[in-house]
Amino acid sequence: QVQLVESGGGLVQPGGSLRLSCAASGIIFSINTMGWYRQAPGKQRELVAIISSDGTTNYADSAKGRFTISRDNAKNTVYLQMNSLKPEDTAAYYCNANVLGRRLEVYWGQGTQVTVSS
Repeated sequence: QVQLVESGGGLVQPGGSLRLSCAASGIIFSINTMGWYRQAPGKQRELVAIISSDGTTNYADSAKGRFTISRDNAKNTVYLQMNSLKPEDTAAYYCNANVLGRRLEVYWGQGTQVTVSS
């Protein structure tokens, strides 16, 4: 079994920054794509950013220029640096990983809350 554990959420003022982390643990042979998604109350979960095993990244339009996704393959960890945060970034943020363990599966973290408010 594989677990993803997120950390780094919290309350921040508009214009501030936060760094989210998500560490994968368990029986892991390799991790393909890792990503961050978010879900605001009353809305569907949406992609924020993804990063492949070779470091190729893709971002939602809302994240481009403000957020940076990165990963440390040695630590099976993905990060999301969020700058210039806006109230509309308020949501629960979930990490996601395509993991080859006993079999190839997609795993989700439990979520970490990000609230942007003055």
